[in-house]
Amino acid sequence: MRALACLLILTPAALWAEDIPINSQVAAVTLYPQGGSIVREARFSAPAGQHRLILADLPESTPLASVRVSVDGATMGGVALRNDYVPPRDDETDAALDAARAQVEQLEEALRTGEAGVARIELEQQAAQSRVAFLEQLGQGESVAGMDAAALRDLAAMIGEETLAARQAALDAGLRADAADRALKDLRDDLAKAREALRALVPQDTPRAMLAVSVDAEAATEGRVTVSYTIDKAGWQPVYDLKLARADGALSIQRGAFIHQSTGENWSDVALSLSTLRPSEQTTPGEIWPWLRRIYDPEAIRPKTLMRGAADGMVEFDAPMAEAAPMVQEAQARFDGLSVSYDTPGTVSVASGADRLRIALGTLDIEAETVARAVPLMDDRAFLMAAFTNESDEVILPTGEARFYLDGRYTGQRAIELIPAGGEAELSFGPIDGLRLSRVVEQRSEGERGVITRSNGQQERVRIEVENLTGETWPLRLLDRVPYSEQDALEIDWSADPAPDTTDAEDKRGVLAWSFDLAAGQSRAITLDYSLQWPKDQILQ
Repeated sequence: MRALACLLILTPAALWAEDIPINSQVAAVTLYPQGGSIVREARFSAPAGQHRLILADLPESTPLASVRVSVDGATMGGVALRNDYVPPRDDETDAALDAARAQVEQLEEALRTGEAGVARIELEQQAAQSRVAFLEQLGQGESVAGMDAAALRDLAAMIGEETLAARQAALDAGLRADAADRALKDLRDDLAKAREALRALVPQDTPRAMLAVSVDAEAATEGRVTVSYTIDKAGWQPVYDLKLARADGALSIQRGAFIHQSTGENWSDVALSLSTLRPSEQTTPGEIWPWLRRIYDPEAIRPKTLMRGAADGMVEFDAPMAEAAPMVQEAQARFDGLSVSYDTPGTVSVASGADRLRIALGTLDIEAETVARAVPLMDDRAFLMAAFTNESDEVILPTGEARFYLDGRYTGQRAIELIPAGGEAELSFGPIDGLRLSRVVEQRSEGERGVITRSNGQQERVRIEVENLTGETWPLRLLDRVPYSEQDALEIDWSADPAPDTTDAEDKRGVLAWSFDLAAGQSRAITLDYSLQWPKDQILQ
């Protein structure tokens, strides 16, 4: 590192002779859904005595407050950190990067040469077309009016021969230009691939932070410096392929992770571990504060008023104020009772700011119960649902990268919520076009109800029908709703034929559920009646 050596030459000899520049590299990474922990390692050789080990290759964004250092092979003293006024590094050369740039330049030059050849052929075509246009005008001028018959025959023959030759030359040039342009297709494809390869090689030319570690060696030694710190410009996102075999209810959840990092340096052959911990989110329980309640005389609670006093003429009175309790912002609760770590086999390489890297995390095999879910109020067809219990010891994390397959066919991508170990879930694997739904309001009336009670009312009758146009029997769970009230003055009565199997289904008030098997070619109808009654001076919402 010539730049660092020049800086050290300017310092007193008693100091620079003790400084030992060393290079470090990322050895291990633990990634969280947001952020991560880095472990760097650097080898050193030092004679006996006191020295400073200088690492000038940490990313500039390294949070210096989180840096922790350990030394093997010598006794560690103080640690100095800085990310400003760091000596500039020598330009790093990368053979792969240089080769990729050279390949792009070579292909670009070849493409320019080829396209120039095509352009020259097209010029030949244009020249031949210009000759044709000239010959067509030659026989139309006034100069031919005084020519005798023999001269006209000679002129006509010449125009015909030259026009034919010019048109043939234009056609030939057009065919050669097309062929030459098609021949450049492979070259253009190679250039596009070379440019993609060049973009994937991210040069590490960003500023760096510096770390100086004081060590004391009793004898000449070879050792290792380990530096660990946290980062925030990296993380991982779970990705799942959920594959359902409807015949036996076998559900296969193929787990994976998308890795990304923008730390300013490339990770090459690092040991990678993924953790479900979320240190960047809430890590302590919420605080409960005393809840002070008071009552007041309504007449005493009024704005500040001015009243005439005996001494100074004006006396200011304050209305009583309730004691203010601390305001605590409530965050959305997240399941953190189980943390899972995934250690990837071997090592991985991830370029800074490059495309996401996908890593496989194994497969969970689960038995699921399938049922057709019908919601006529919202849909015109039923959907295939798979209900299951996560019997593994691992949490299925929330993600928007979940792809669903039914009997090998892709049915769509949807987000899924967190499913803890032992938790129950129900996932949709797409519509069943042969299970058709209809919901028709057959009767609706509203108006005054009674002369004495002076109340308003509303009645409605709904006919729900599901028809099985498939060639097999389907277990169905049909959901609908009736209104509910929390006011004594708003009276609601309802009835259903047939009666639902469950009321307040899925812990939702007024939601009704029917469960039944529907054979192929059959249909099932449900009639739902409900009425509302409320005082005339009130408005229904």
